[in-house]
Amino acid sequence: MNIEEKLKTLKIKYDMAEHPAVYTVEEAKQKVPNIKGIGCKNLFLKTKKKEYFLYTLPDDKQIDLKKLSEKLSVTRFHFASRENLEDILNITPGSVTPLAIINDIENKVTVVLDKELKNKKILIHPNRNTATISIFYEDLIKLIKSENHKIVEI
Repeated sequence: MNIEEKLKTLKIKYDMAEHPAVYTVEEAKQKVPNIKGIGCKNLFLKTKKKEYFLYTLPDDKQIDLKKLSEKLSVTRFHFASRENLEDILNITPGSVTPLAIINDIENKVTVVLDKELKNKKILIHPNRNTATISIFYEDLIKLIKSENHKIVEI
């Protein structure tokens, strides 16, 4: 099932804008059409114990991976490889999004969401970096829960 079908099944409303492929937050700020919401960056992380986390936070927020790993009580984080991204979430670099959780059929990934996004509309990719959707944070939570994935809000 693709993400648009999943959103429709869950009766989640969203706006979507098509655009040229973007690979960084900076490119997104230049190429994404005017669509309402807070821009997000998404990090696919793993520990040495092969625990996987997908962290979504406001695109202008700095992140200290050491502090994040301490908050989550896990060993130090590293960025997951391209192979991990493709094998587990079935997406490519530049397309990282919490919506890719629908592709993690083995529930290997914990979704970590920054509390600054709560009660807001956020901008994320619909599993491809040639479009951006605007979705309410609470609807994202609904989708993640429908996939039986663990969510941590920090």
